[in-house]
Amino acid sequence: MKIRRLRDALLQQEDLNFLLTNRVPRILLTRFMGWFSKLRHPWVRDASIAVWRLFADLDLSDAKKTRFDSLHDCFIRELKPGSRAVDPDPSVLASPCDAIVGACGAVNGIEVFQAKGFPYSVAELFGDARAVEPFRDGCYATLRLTSSMYHRFHAPHDSRVERVTYLSGDTWNVNPIALKRIERLFCRNERALIEARLHAGGHRIAMVPVAAILVASLRLRCLDVLLNVRYRGPKRTDCEADYRKGEEMGWFEHGSTIIVFAPKGFTLAKGIETDTPIRMGQALMKSA
Repeated sequence: MKIRRLRDALLQQEDLNFLLTNRVPRILLTRFMGWFSKLRHPWVRDASIAVWRLFADLDLSDAKKTRFDSLHDCFIRELKPGSRAVDPDPSVLASPCDAIVGACGAVNGIEVFQAKGFPYSVAELFGDARAVEPFRDGCYATLRLTSSMYHRFHAPHDSRVERVTYLSGDTWNVNPIALKRIERLFCRNERALIEARLHAGGHRIAMVPVAAILVASLRLRCLDVLLNVRYRGPKRTDCEADYRKGEEMGWFEHGSTIIVFAPKGFTLAKGIETDTPIRMGQALMKSA
């Protein structure tokens, strides 16, 4: 209990938090964590998960496995069948992941916010001015996955992924403290643009998983490659990958952020606002 109080006190010191999670060799530390987390030694695994529990509210009660091969195995854990209910309403885009809702609302032309007073261009985020046009004056929601959350993400609707664009970049922390200090942070970090089309109605949607310090690795089921700081393959890959609503699309190696975009005519679902917790499958957006 005393350790948790100390942890909470440290995390509330914004200057210290920012220094410890950003003013470090971010990419080097991320590569080290990628190697360390995959060590399969029982002592390393057990000690790492025990330390993780001290600094995060880690709940493994809904995990499919009860024993893990490594820290990494625990990070990318699957859920027990039936652990999440997916909203069946065909007018609803479901949340692709467990998260805390960050900045969200209407897209102002092609501009959105990462935090109050910190706008950025969706064209810069996408790395392609043409790709942003379907979402002009549309709707967006920023979904932040904390370190202890379930780290896999799923299809918001019955849809086909048509293109994936990988954009290499930095690995700044994406917590609220950093978002209030680093302009255009999401546009600076490593990320992928997933462009999809809904089976019903043909509406375009987009998802942008953004990597962060310690988590600059992304797996997509529609691509047989690991997207990370060492990836040297094509930046843009055309796909024809069909998903049912709620079907798993991929996962972060740890946790980070997913920004969801829908076209004009969609609005946030009832109750969705900044700092709201949400679980995979709950209503995120709704068409008119």
